[in-house]
Amino acid sequence: MLNHNKIEALEQFPTPFYFYDINLLRDTLDELKKQSDRFGFTVHYAIKANANHRILNEIASLGFGADCVSGNEVKLAIECGFNPQKIVFAGVGKTNTEIEFSLDKNIFCFHCESVQELEVINQLAKQRLIIAKVALRLNPDVKANTHAHITTGLTENKFGLSIEEVLEAKRILPDLENIALIGLHFHIGSQITNLEVFKELSLKANQMETELFPDSKFTYINLGGGLGIDYANPQRNPIPDFKGYLSTFKDNLNNTPERNVHFELGRSIVGQCGSLVTKVTFIKGPSTHQFAIVDAGMNDLIRPALYDASHRIINLTSNGEISKYDVVGPVCESADCFAKSIELPHVQRGDLLAILSSGAYGEVMSSRYNMREITGVVYSDEINTEK
Repeated sequence: MLNHNKIEALEQFPTPFYFYDINLLRDTLDELKKQSDRFGFTVHYAIKANANHRILNEIASLGFGADCVSGNEVKLAIECGFNPQKIVFAGVGKTNTEIEFSLDKNIFCFHCESVQELEVINQLAKQRLIIAKVALRLNPDVKANTHAHITTGLTENKFGLSIEEVLEAKRILPDLENIALIGLHFHIGSQITNLEVFKELSLKANQMETELFPDSKFTYINLGGGLGIDYANPQRNPIPDFKGYLSTFKDNLNNTPERNVHFELGRSIVGQCGSLVTKVTFIKGPSTHQFAIVDAGMNDLIRPALYDASHRIINLTSNGEISKYDVVGPVCESADCFAKSIELPHVQRGDLLAILSSGAYGEVMSSRYNMREITGVVYSDEINTEK
């Protein structure tokens, strides 16, 4: 990960830029593969977390699947080496064009989130004389204890089928001759660090399957993702507890040898491998409330503005006396603030700061708001970072 020893190698690149630690990404993937193989589980990478081509190539090369939420994500996954038979397509608003493309590419499964979607997929599959495999996304009404904007498994959320909708889906499915219902899908939210939540999800999945599909012989169940990372101590805990996460499902989910258990992890795979490196342009304000103005803005990393997210920030340049600063960007919005009143070694114009744990929902959510330039990218294995 980034530290003071890498400063000379980084100073040659124009800021701001995303720095990706490829070695950490590979170590994380190796640990995830080890644990998923140990339990016999299948993992699909959630492309929405980070769609950087180099990162997708690395993940695909190890045989992981892809979890997509748009037709363009399906297209990108295939372009970056993911096997179509390991691609699942979720999302509440799939268009006909997206469904048709995915059918033509023979992806593994559609996660269906409405009764009308089932009917549309059946119609489009019938036109192609094929059978489309689908799983029903059920809304388990499980509280994820995370930010409201990244909670997806409550009755007030737009995702998944309600009990009433499931019963309607069961009623019409026998007449949908070009659909094969292979299983169920659940997803309750993101940045979940309490494993008890996943135990509750497992138990609720058991209950819902027993009550709604007592005679099912499903071959597929997908429990979503949601495993969080340590934003407060990224250097101490760079790799999440995949063993604890997966063992929670192994111990609590009712399963059979005939059924495959799938997951769709995103943030936990890529979150810690990325940092946003930015340069200090100005210092302003009284000594009691100093602002460190940097050249990265909320258009480059929107999580603090959108989710009130907190990222660890380090000064790569200075080892001076500690002072408190608000770290803010140049965008013409009061929300353009990365941190308030944080302690940093003495900051001055030209210093390089690194906003850690930015590998997920960073680059992929960036924009050109205020007509700013697209953020650059630097990979650890493409530069000499050793003194």
